[in-house]
Amino acid sequence: MHVVVSQAWTKDAGEHADAYVALSVRFAEFFAGRPGFRGRWLVRDVEDPTHFTHIRMFDTAESYEAATRTPGYVEHTEAMYEHLRPYDSYPRTIGEVVVEDLP
Repeated sequence: MHVVVSQAWTKDAGEHADAYVALSVRFAEFFAGRPGFRGRWLVRDVEDPTHFTHIRMFDTAESYEAATRTPGYVEHTEAMYEHLRPYDSYPRTIGEVVVEDLP
């Protein structure tokens, strides 16, 4: 399994953060039917409630890349970016799960 991890900071901890979470729920629904999709977490930092970490799980990195080419993907991300602080890039890390210890 591969995970895609990215970070985001919203413009504030209130209205923009709430809108970002709501859009993330819809974005999760977008991924739901994609081949190789295993699940998605959105984690909110307790010390900085404007900071979010996305963790998306796919069978392979290729299945994630294919999902990003699906019509509507870019529009979803652009709507979410409207609630983020401006920064130069939206980096992500793709990793391979080597140990899984969940019950």
